[in-house]
This record gives sequence, C-alpha cells and structure tokens, in this order.
Amino acid sequence: MITTDSIAAMFDIDACTVSKKTRDFLATAQKNGEVVNVSYELPRSFVVCCSGGKTTVYISQLSTKTLSRRLATAGVPSEAK
Repeated sequence: MITTDSIAAMFDIDACTVSKKTRDFLATAQKNGEVVNVSYELPRSFVVCCSGGKTTVYISQLSTKTLSRRLATAGVPSEAK
C-alpha cells in the first residue's frame, strides 16, 4: 500500500515519455529494480514515491485524473501532491 506522504509526483505517461529525460529516468529506475507494474494493462500513468530513502516508481493503468480524484476522496487536496 502506498501512503499519501510517500507520493512525490504523478505523471501522465503519454505526455511525459516524449521527453528523453523522462525516458532515461524510467529506464534507470527499471534497471535499478525500482519499477513496480501495478497492472499489465495499457499504462496511463506513473507515480514516483519516496519512503525511507528509497524511490519506487509505480506504473498504473489509471489516469492521473483518476488518481488525483482518489487522493481528493481520501482527503488530500490535489495541490498538496
């Protein structure tokens, strides 16, 4: 389970993977074993979490809009994350 305090950022895959820096970041995270595929459906977003000095990138089939809405439902304003 991901805690809201550990979420550093959420990104839309289609919008962000155009950038070489983002592709390099994801490739490095994959190589370092820091990537977790939440689902093997078509990925729509990735969430970068930092906890205990460790970074984990979660690849999700949910859009950033859906994830933000779920955070808001949990009582976390979208501006906070």
